[in-house]
Amino acid sequence: MSDQVKKSHGPAFRSAMLDLAKCPACRGRAVISGVFHELACVQCNASGWVTAETGEALPLEVLVTQLSIRLRAAEQQIAQFNCFKPAGAEAQYSENNRRGPGATNFTGD
Repeated sequence: MSDQVKKSHGPAFRSAMLDLAKCPACRGRAVISGVFHELACVQCNASGWVTAETGEALPLEVLVTQLSIRLRAAEQQIAQFNCFKPAGAEAQYSENNRRGPGATNFTGD
């Protein structure tokens, strides 16, 4: 009995992040080279992403949600890297100490 999944009614409260992989046909570029111009990749709905498990294209509604989840995670990670505050000599070197000509930064170099 413990191996059974609970029954639920209605949609999930949160969208789960699915495992995505680059499209094997276009190699994640979303376009395929034609004879004279580039064509939208049909295998991945011109997104460059497919499901990692099956390799099938995601429906557009699910794809938009998954890309939005990944974008938010990437923005959060970038924000964590940008909040790095230099310490020690680096902090003193980069902040304005108003000791230069016209109250500009003087580094002593």
